[in-house]
Amino acid sequence: MLSAVPEPEREPSPRLLLGLLLVAALVPRLVVFPVNENLYGDAVVRTELAERWLKEPRLIRSFGDGAQQFGPLHLYMVGAVLKAVDREHAGRAVSLLFGVLSVVPLFALTRRYWGWRAGVWACLAFSAWGLHLQLSTTAASEAVALFFMLWVFALFAQALEENRFGPLFGAAMVLNLACALRYDAWMYVPLLAVMPLLWRKDKVAGVTMAVAFGLLCLPFPLWWMQGNELAHGDPLYPISYIDEFHRGWVASSGGGGKGLWMRVQGLGFWPAMALFTLTPGVALLGMAGMWKAWRERLELRWLVLAALIPAAYYTFRAAVLFNFVPLGRFTVTQVVLLLPFVALGAQACARAWGERARQVVAGGSIALAVVMPVTLGVSTFRADGRWRDALRPVSPTSTNPQPLMQAARWLKAEVTEKGKSLVLDSDDRYLDLQLGFFVGLPDERVVRMRWPEFRQRFEQAQPEFLVRFDGGALTREPSVKLEGRTLMLGDVLYVEQDGFSAPVHVYLRKQAQ
Repeated sequence: MLSAVPEPEREPSPRLLLGLLLVAALVPRLVVFPVNENLYGDAVVRTELAERWLKEPRLIRSFGDGAQQFGPLHLYMVGAVLKAVDREHAGRAVSLLFGVLSVVPLFALTRRYWGWRAGVWACLAFSAWGLHLQLSTTAASEAVALFFMLWVFALFAQALEENRFGPLFGAAMVLNLACALRYDAWMYVPLLAVMPLLWRKDKVAGVTMAVAFGLLCLPFPLWWMQGNELAHGDPLYPISYIDEFHRGWVASSGGGGKGLWMRVQGLGFWPAMALFTLTPGVALLGMAGMWKAWRERLELRWLVLAALIPAAYYTFRAAVLFNFVPLGRFTVTQVVLLLPFVALGAQACARAWGERARQVVAGGSIALAVVMPVTLGVSTFRADGRWRDALRPVSPTSTNPQPLMQAARWLKAEVTEKGKSLVLDSDDRYLDLQLGFFVGLPDERVVRMRWPEFRQRFEQAQPEFLVRFDGGALTREPSVKLEGRTLMLGDVLYVEQDGFSAPVHVYLRKQAQ
């Protein structure tokens, strides 16, 4: 009779599984790493700030102490890697490392609730996630911060399930690090702190865990707030700065029909990013699994709320308050939480329509998860145009406008490597930041329109070359006169050079000829 009882399935070695999953995440990222460039997510600014910190290493205490609006931890990381890796690749190497390592906490979180097979499928979907391919091969902080947030969720899940203080302490410590990376992690301090109070029979234990977790999450946020209070008179000065930037961005977008369209976009932005970047099959299975978990497993509702509440908050700001502009990279912490529910969604599909339907849906989802990011990456790679520019922020490939990179290569050879100097116009699309980064001039040999005291700096340096952007701020200067292919800056004449394409125009000072 015992022979009729099936033996329980043996799980493969977790180390072997994780090794294979790490390889699966690394391979597609290594494919795009050599061709991707720093573009979105403040990548070049973070690298330049890390370079300045490396010249004068110190403990950054506030916005004005060298971090600007960014969290200081990422600057330390990039600065440390700059000792061994060149400036164009240092921040990208940091993102690649943490981007690949993200499969470890994702697997642990998913395996805890649904088993190793579900963990494998979640990590494979993560490996093919086109938006994350871009984030983990550029120098912004999203890939690094996402690793820490997944680690927080994995430890927090362990603490709740095992009712243990050790993993709760670990989750709080890691959340401190996440708060030192990005400010959107701060909302998870109160959000996760209340979760032990919900749907638990032992209320005393729930209160104890909630209070302990909340207090343990406070060291970095309180220390950072004190530094900004002392330096700027506002403990939340960096967050206020970012909020003011978004309000100005919304105001400059105009009203009427355009404003209404922006509200509509904000209303559906998070679901749209899930469906487009995770691809429809994976996202819909994750949503179905999330709904099933909410209805049937009370102990998992905290994970559902960890995805939905921040998404609802940002949606309310974008669509109702109209003081926030959502970007694709802002959604990753919420979108990634669909992946642990994908296997559960597939089970729900089998129960509703049968095993054959589940196989068809799973096969279609796998095909879309591969074909969509590949097609998008190829379509936007070193190709400019209206729809390509609109899709590039969520594409696996991240490349700057080709006229800009052409000018950057020429200026690096003719200006940077020959010890000359440059006037750099400012551009509302931040093309000047991109160009300045890839040209690689030290601060003392570039006069940026974006910097204060532009005229004084120009008079002192008298740069040999000048870069102007279509619609840039330089031509709005009272001392600048543009006529055809010549530009007068004060009493200095610059002549436009051939071989460059709009919106970039390169000029040579006539006296230097």
